[in-house]
Amino acid sequence: MFGISPLGWVHTLGSLPAIPAAAYMILRYGRIVPWSAAGMVYLVAMLIGGTSVFLVAHAPVSYVIGVVTLLLLAVGYGVGELKLPGRATTYIETVCLSLTVFLLMLPTVTEVLRRVPDGHPLVTDLHAPLLVGSQASLLALLVIGLTAQIFWLRRQGRMLARAR
Repeated sequence: MFGISPLGWVHTLGSLPAIPAAAYMILRYGRIVPWSAAGMVYLVAMLIGGTSVFLVAHAPVSYVIGVVTLLLLAVGYGVGELKLPGRATTYIETVCLSLTVFLLMLPTVTEVLRRVPDGHPLVTDLHAPLLVGSQASLLALLVIGLTAQIFWLRRQGRMLARAR
């Protein structure tokens, strides 16, 4: 079905929980909260997807996306262990983990458009306007979302400073 191998299904279904986990955290907290319950679901799903991509991918760009995603996850989840000045940790966490959401959604949207409906996909060419427009929309959402998150974090920091 959809031309996906059994290992491809493990990759797809293993990483799928990251999407609702990310959506929940962004809507609830305004960002990915790494060590929350949803943050742990996100981490495990992203690790499954990020590592299994090396077994199922055929395009060189997939390997690059996998490596960059795993590096951003490591920084996003590990930066909290560092003693950085001010709220730098929160900013780094937020930027890194938001980038992982983008790197999750970019191939997800691309693969869905190239495989659905089964046998007659919406997109057959990587330069199709629908695919390029969808990818550009994801990039716009990343820029708008990161900007909003940074403004929200700055505002939150100011409110904390005033409360002291």
